[in-house]
Amino acid sequence: MRNKRFLFLLIYYSLVANYADAQWRTPKYSNEFLSIGVGATGLAMSGAQSAYASDVTSAYWNPAGLASQTKKNELGLMHASYFGGIANYDYGAFSTKVDSLGTLAISFIRFGVDDIPDTRFLLDNGQVDYSRITSFSSSDNALFFSYGRRNVGFKGLSVGGSLKIIYRNAGKFANAWGFGLDAGIRYSYKKWQFACMARDVATTFNAWSYNTTELESTFASTGNAIPTNSVELTLPSWTFGLTRKFSFLNERLSVMPVVDMVTTFDGKRNAPVSTKLFSMDPRFGMELSAFNIIYFRGGLAGWQKIKNFENGTDWNYQVNFGIGLKWKAIAIDYAITDLGNQAEALYSHIFSLKAMF
Repeated sequence: MRNKRFLFLLIYYSLVANYADAQWRTPKYSNEFLSIGVGATGLAMSGAQSAYASDVTSAYWNPAGLASQTKKNELGLMHASYFGGIANYDYGAFSTKVDSLGTLAISFIRFGVDDIPDTRFLLDNGQVDYSRITSFSSSDNALFFSYGRRNVGFKGLSVGGSLKIIYRNAGKFANAWGFGLDAGIRYSYKKWQFACMARDVATTFNAWSYNTTELESTFASTGNAIPTNSVELTLPSWTFGLTRKFSFLNERLSVMPVVDMVTTFDGKRNAPVSTKLFSMDPRFGMELSAFNIIYFRGGLAGWQKIKNFENGTDWNYQVNFGIGLKWKAIAIDYAITDLGNQAEALYSHIFSLKAMF
């Protein structure tokens, strides 16, 4: 387990140091821990949530959805383990209706690897001394302050926004503070929901600071350049969503298909729609509910072209499933999510709890 954590750390430092030579940098994948998603419901539906989420998790998926919260207060919690338990992903949020039209929320996300061994001082006068091994944590953290309001301008239109405060650290070796804004709108027409969500709408930045006194000897002995303080920029992305609820048997049964189109502007990506100006990645989700008590969910996302052994290409995608139970003011949701693809599955089990009061 320690070796796995050490390997994870090496990969982490390689990615960070790769961009350290630029004072201002806009890597294609920045603050990726904020792209995972929150809540077993959303993860089971492959993140197709911008037009669907209408609860405390809306603060993440689309803050305009907070305005559709039905209860006065909601509390959401989630825990997940990735990479065989090496990395832990935790989420907590609370939302409250401040009046008949507006809802406030505060959310926290942490993605971290703990107990990483620091073996820099393993040798004592040429002798191995395991008692000199210490440990540290590497984590990415984000705090959201969100607000959503409905019937803005005319009936059916909701708007919302989130202020993000980001803190990332790798023990005492490096840390970064960042700030960003998300904004979203949603329009309800009969049983249709239309949504637009803008992440990092004003460009999110992380100001990286490195403790060079801790790293100088290690980088010098390995022949690597010592990283310098820099600013990492996260460019805006847009998500366009659509959903409609189909009800049967006096609404005892319902089906709700959802589609999101995630549009990025940081260069060509391996996505179904990829140009020099933008790339578009579709997400498809589906929810089947019975008696508003039990819910079955599924989703497809992560479409990519992968070369095969015949010098051709195959389409890879991620498949997710989930189930939910709701009884009065308590909802328990489960999702099994695939971090890889249909050929090389890397499944994780996600549990989340929501209380409404």
